[in-house]
Amino acid sequence: MLHDMSKPIAAEVIFNPNWWHRNYGISFDEWFYFDSALRIQNDVQMRRALYERFRLGSPNPGPRPIIGSEHVAGGFVMPALFGCKIRFEADAAPAPISRDLGAEQVLALTAPDIAATWPMNQLIADMDNLQNEFGNVCGDFNLGGVLNTALEIRGQQLFMDFYEAPQLAHHLLSVVTEAQIAVGTYMRGRTGTLSLSTNRSTVNVDPSIFLHGNCSVQMVSPKVYEEFLFPYEKRLAEKLAPYGIHHCGNNLHLYAPCYARLPVVFFDVGWGSDVARCRKELPDAFLNLRLNPVRMLQCTAAEIRRDAEQLLAAAGDTRNVGLCCINMDYGTADENVHAMLEVAASAG
Repeated sequence: MLHDMSKPIAAEVIFNPNWWHRNYGISFDEWFYFDSALRIQNDVQMRRALYERFRLGSPNPGPRPIIGSEHVAGGFVMPALFGCKIRFEADAAPAPISRDLGAEQVLALTAPDIAATWPMNQLIADMDNLQNEFGNVCGDFNLGGVLNTALEIRGQQLFMDFYEAPQLAHHLLSVVTEAQIAVGTYMRGRTGTLSLSTNRSTVNVDPSIFLHGNCSVQMVSPKVYEEFLFPYEKRLAEKLAPYGIHHCGNNLHLYAPCYARLPVVFFDVGWGSDVARCRKELPDAFLNLRLNPVRMLQCTAAEIRRDAEQLLAAAGDTRNVGLCCINMDYGTADENVHAMLEVAASAG
C-alpha cells in the first residue's frame, strides 16, 4: 500500500500512563483493563482529550465495546498466560514479573488452553458480554513478542541457553509461538484487529496486521536472532499474516537483511536506526518512523520539527511512511507534539 501523495503522512501519538494519570486522573490499576464499564468510560475520555489537545480522532467520541485500550503501550496477556505475576500501578504500564523457571520446568511447559487460563478466560467472558450488549467487540491486546515473553518466563538465563542449552531455548520459543498463534487467531476472529494496542499506527496501513514485538531482539546478535528467533517469526508470519515487526531499538538496520526474508508489510523503526539503510533493505514495507520520547520531553519544538523532517528525508520517497512517538511522559510540551504532527501534515 503506497501513501497517497495528495494526503498528509499518517502520524500517531501514544502517551505514557503517567501522562494520563497526572493530566486526567486515569488510574492504570487492574480495573483499567478488566472493568468493562470503566474501560469504556476511560476510552471515551482519552479519545476526547486527544481531539481537544491535538485534533486527533473525532470531536464527539461515543462509547464503544472496547476490550483492549488503544491509548497506552505495554502488554501482559502473554506472560500472564504462562503464570507470570503482573504488577499493576496507577501511573505505569503493567509489569510482568519474571518467573525465572528452571530447566526442567521449562522443558515441561506446553502452550496453555487460552479459554481456560487467566487472563484470557476472563477477557473472553468480557468479550461475550460486550457482544451481547453492543452486538460487536473492538480492540485487541499487545501480545509482545516471542523473545520478550520467553525472557519473562525463563529470565536472563535464556541468554546463556542460546549457547549452553539450545534445545531448551528452542522448546521455550516454540511453546510461546504456539500460544501467540492461538491468542492472535482468536482475537482477530473476534474483533478483526490484532495490534492496535501494540501501535495504533497499524490502522493507517491494515488494521488486521499482527505487529510482533521485537523490543528485546536488540539484546542478541543478528546471528543469534537468525538461528533461534527467525524460525519462529517465520511461523508467526505464515499463521498470522499480514505481519509486521515492532523494532523499537536503535539498530533495526542490523537485522533488516534477515527481516527482509520474511513477508513483513509494516515495520516500527526505532529511533536511532539508519532509516536510509532500512529503506534500502526493506523497499516495499511500510516504515513507521518513531521519534524519541525523551527528546520529545527535553527538546524544543524547533528541534522536534527537525527530528521529524530528518527522518522523512532519510526515508526518501515518503510513500509507505508514517511518523509516531510512543510513551511520551508527563511534562512533554504540547507544542512539541504539534510540531511532529505539523511536519506530517505538510509532508504529503
